[in-house]
Amino acid sequence: MPLAEKSAVREGVGRSCVALPEGPWPTLIAFFAQRFPAIPREEWLARMQRGEVIDEQGAAVEPDMAFTPHTRLFYYRNLTDEPRIPFDEVVLYQDDAIVVADKPHFLPVTPSGRYLQETLLVRLKRKLGIDTLAPVHRIDRETAGLVLFTVRPCARGAYQTLFRDRAVVKRYEAIAPVRADLVLPLIHASRLEEGDSFMTMHEVPGAPNSETHIELLASADGLGRYGLRPKTGKRHQLRAHMAALKIPIVNDALYPTLRPYDAEPDYRRPLQLLARSLDFTDPITGRPHRFESRHRLNLVQA
Repeated sequence: MPLAEKSAVREGVGRSCVALPEGPWPTLIAFFAQRFPAIPREEWLARMQRGEVIDEQGAAVEPDMAFTPHTRLFYYRNLTDEPRIPFDEVVLYQDDAIVVADKPHFLPVTPSGRYLQETLLVRLKRKLGIDTLAPVHRIDRETAGLVLFTVRPCARGAYQTLFRDRAVVKRYEAIAPVRADLVLPLIHASRLEEGDSFMTMHEVPGAPNSETHIELLASADGLGRYGLRPKTGKRHQLRAHMAALKIPIVNDALYPTLRPYDAEPDYRRPLQLLARSLDFTDPITGRPHRFESRHRLNLVQA
């Protein structure tokens, strides 16, 4: 197997890399069994026997090979019995440089934790046959809406620069309670840092590092449809800002209070947050782009 094939993609998933440190392990199987305790030793044996763990030259390794520090091995990550997320993504636009996808609620953008095949990136790689596809930005697993991907690695930096330089206009919508005493529209700016839980962010004193424009678009029965335009892109910015204003987004399991972890998501109660549109000038062609999600948030049934 040529060295170049270390990055080969199988079922939309590229190989992972592990660097072997200094350590007491006599064999490779001993290292893998201890390094990845969540994966049974028998599973690593089976992977090696199938030739799914390779060295830097692309050769399959054997379980009883001597452990050699300061080398790298490559393997395919695999999840057994990964349940399908019962909602589908839609490709809204595709050219030689970019892909714009409309993501459903509950689908992660990239593999992490217990999600691998059931992620937007892997689904799109399989559907489109583009192994080099990569997201330019992220939205939360619970959020629906638009995600921009690049096709060619050489073009990725140009599109990432758009987001870094705030040259992309991102519009979101959310369903949340209405506060009669809250004067809208407003610009909410604050300093966000990681909270007591690694899963959440919270506001702290100090110079603002996050800013969101918030307006009320419509209201009914004590709930409102809000238009949100983030100027910055801090993690969970919109969810944290809405909670800080005491109008938390409907069905938010993190804000204002972190609810007990539920291994099985309640598909009947999606987070009422939508990445509605993206506007930018293409850095390669100079063409103006405007993309809009096909998803809609229902104010009455939220």
